[in-house]
Amino acid sequence: MRNRSLASNLGFYAYATGAIFLGLLGLASGDFATTWQRVGPNVPFREPLAYLTAFIELAAGLALLWRRTARAGALTLTVVYSVFTLLWVPKILEGLSGYDPTGNFFEEFSLVAAGAVLFARFSPASSPISRRESLFARLPGLSAISFGIVHIYDMPGLLTWIPNWIPPSQMFWAYTTTIGFFLAAAAILSGIMAPLASRLLTAEIVGFELFVWIPKLLAGPHDHFNWSGNAISVAIGGAIWAVSDSICRAAKRAPVALPQQPQPANEGG
Repeated sequence: MRNRSLASNLGFYAYATGAIFLGLLGLASGDFATTWQRVGPNVPFREPLAYLTAFIELAAGLALLWRRTARAGALTLTVVYSVFTLLWVPKILEGLSGYDPTGNFFEEFSLVAAGAVLFARFSPASSPISRRESLFARLPGLSAISFGIVHIYDMPGLLTWIPNWIPPSQMFWAYTTTIGFFLAAAAILSGIMAPLASRLLTAEIVGFELFVWIPKLLAGPHDHFNWSGNAISVAIGGAIWAVSDSICRAAKRAPVALPQQPQPANEGG
């Protein structure tokens, strides 16, 4: 396993925190992180499934914190988040709810991509899965495109979520964050300025948690939706952060082309 110093692995710990948060929420409420974890009320044994899922999320998040179990924890979370991602596919195929189901699909997909990145990172360095870490790290660029589309699709609703006390205006931040998502997606998918773009994308997601979801939770601490929104926001923020760490490490390992030294002129020729 590779170096896991705190300074270069804050995203890794943030990703684990998101899984632990989701697990604790499920155990405390006996429910899924609605509406993101799409499990309908008529699903058989829904409450036991909610507790089981919460226990797995909590255990996998804790497993990430130990060297010997980190790879298993990353794989477990990748599988669990994949299930919740795929649960949105039937809703997307219905085509009756606009872009919302697709947006939720790609929110969950960002968690899957980060789990795959960490699973590859904790795999043996010579293994085929380890060599695909950089490929997996580009996948959240697709989610960033979706985040931007969601903002465009529901711009009026977005404006109501942005605190009006942040200068210069709600409209400014609505456009700025939307453009930021698309620029980050282009950089991550192309590899051009990807480290900087991934850091800025992380800051954007963390900003939503700090300025949108935490205030909503403080205003409505008994609303399960607010707790779910915070848990998912922390999980997505941790996912993007972990991916950003991977992108930055890859950039540091990339060989630097040195300028060619001028060849000495032939003497006496």
